Amino acid sequence: MSDCIFCKIVEGKIPSTKVFENNQVIAFKDLHPLAAKHFLFIHKSHTKDIVQMMDSDPGQIKDIYQSISQFVKDEGMNEEGFRVVTNLGAHAGQTVFHTHFHVLGGETLGRFGK
Repeated sequence: MSDCIFCKIVEGKIPSTKVFENNQVIAFKDLHPLAAKHFLFIHKSHTKDIVQMMDSDPGQIKDIYQSISQFVKDEGMNEEGFRVVTNLGAHAGQTVFHTHFHVLGGETLGRFGK
């Protein structure tokens, strides 16, 4: 998608601090981290949210989670614990409409919700 910031990162048109990449997935540091370690994992194929991803190609979820699993093992985050979050829609806090997963860790994370 031509106006998608994450697609431009995948294409190399916008720089990012890449921490992981394979044929299907790329991950990079979040520009506005909410934890000591905060990374975004995206599939290289564009979908706007997790519902569209599941409708069009549910195998992408497997690609994402296999990549997260490999990354957290390589980084030692699996030993300390981490959180994976995805937001769907503006009311949930989604600001970039390319399906993405936040991986947060590196410190004790607070409780979530109200």
